[in-house]
Amino acid sequence: MLIRETPLFIDGPCGPLEALHLDVADARGVALICHPNPVQGGTMLNKVVSTLQRTARDAGYATLRFNYRGVGQSAGSHDMGAGEVADAEAVAAWIGERHPGLPLVVLGFSFGGFVAASLVGRLEARETPVQHLFMIAPAVMRLGPDFPLPERGALTVVQPDADEVVAPSLVYAWSDALTRPHELLKVAECGHFFHGKLTDLKDLLLPRLSN
Repeated sequence: MLIRETPLFIDGPCGPLEALHLDVADARGVALICHPNPVQGGTMLNKVVSTLQRTARDAGYATLRFNYRGVGQSAGSHDMGAGEVADAEAVAAWIGERHPGLPLVVLGFSFGGFVAASLVGRLEARETPVQHLFMIAPAVMRLGPDFPLPERGALTVVQPDADEVVAPSLVYAWSDALTRPHELLKVAECGHFFHGKLTDLKDLLLPRLSN
């Protein structure tokens, strides 16, 4: 039987945030997914985000994806930084109430990689554990002292080696400078939006979500 996501709204710092929630029986955890740059048309319906949602679903997770402020039917206007991270915090709080006791994994694509990493850093500072952080073609240039990375939990970075939006060399240098344990996965002959490579992305993530 086909299981569909349920549309809903979650209270955010600037008003309601549009979201899609998938609840599954006996879920092994909950996956929160953050979408790419809203100024460049990124939404929760982006094809990479949809692939992340389906992969988490197939691994046995309940899932939640959402639109940042000013995107789709979400209230507010773009902040392109701390505001979107605050939106993600509100969604994470909703997940904690809706799925108490279940492990949380957070996945983010492009600008969403920055949001996801910053969110997990904030959650860790409040002693809220996150099992695994996945950063997909992440906008690492946005990270800095104001957006500290988490030090605990697993971290996987997936970077296309022909990325035309986020320079692979920038991500590789950022990865080399990280002092915390993490995994860097390079996808050969692949652009930023994983055209023709979405199956490869799923094949990389599914076993890591299933362990």
